[in-house]
Amino acid sequence: MANLKKIRTRINSIKSTQKITRAMKMVASAKVKKFENKVKASRPFTFELEKMFYRLLHSVCAIESAQASFKEPLNNYPVLLTERKIENVGLLVITSNKGLSGAFNANLVRYTLKVVQDYQDKGIGCELFIVGQKGYNALKRVADEKGFKITQTYLTFSETPTSSQARLVASDMARSFVNGDIDSMEIITTRFRNMMSYSVEKWDILPLDDIDFDYTKEEYTDMEIEPSLPSVLSELVPLFISSIIFQAMLESIASELASRMTAMSAACDNAEEMIQMLTIDYNKVRQAMITQELTEIVGGSAAINK
Repeated sequence: MANLKKIRTRINSIKSTQKITRAMKMVASAKVKKFENKVKASRPFTFELEKMFYRLLHSVCAIESAQASFKEPLNNYPVLLTERKIENVGLLVITSNKGLSGAFNANLVRYTLKVVQDYQDKGIGCELFIVGQKGYNALKRVADEKGFKITQTYLTFSETPTSSQARLVASDMARSFVNGDIDSMEIITTRFRNMMSYSVEKWDILPLDDIDFDYTKEEYTDMEIEPSLPSVLSELVPLFISSIIFQAMLESIASELASRMTAMSAACDNAEEMIQMLTIDYNKVRQAMITQELTEIVGGSAAINK
């Protein structure tokens, strides 16, 4: 009887867990569709902004280092757009604040450590800007061992990314860039593919690479800029950097939700399989006990009749 009670308790426990995983799957399924639409809606804007920005830079002969003061380092376009020798890399690592999303955070941490190691092999240092509690918890344990520095963390961001959050991150990275603490700005994030898949990627922000957007020769002609190139660049550079970071954050949250939905779906299926196996074991034990009781009754009856 003790075995029956133990199996029955375990079945009830798994059923309770299955209710939780099923609810989490439903929530993730509802949210991932919402963020999928946001990601797909923002991609054209980010791409066209990047295209316009590169076209503008191709159209001007040179960017003069104007003797002007800037309110924020993010507006200091002469320094941000100046190429220099890369000795320290600033890596923005975008992870999640919550777990139960499969290997989502583990993949990001593993990829980050690989990128850090690759740079260290080239004699380049790394400073990390980390979004998400899970990434911070994993990376801070190995920071001293792996020889990288965690410069800034963002652990209180809301679940829904905002442009103001992206602007804050961009400002912090730009400040380190202008101060000379880092010589490049890069992002490690996930690119949302579909409901079932995503890929971990590294995006380069600064210094600018010569990206080919399949321009025609006519598009390289000089542009008329109003009111002036400095005033346009001082507004366009922050928008350019912030938009890329915001896009990366959107891609990340959509990938996280897709990974959680997949993980919770697998957990529900595994729970159902365990319940079926335990039910079979329960029936076997119950049948054995009934058979034993019948055997004892028949044996006792035969002994009395003798």
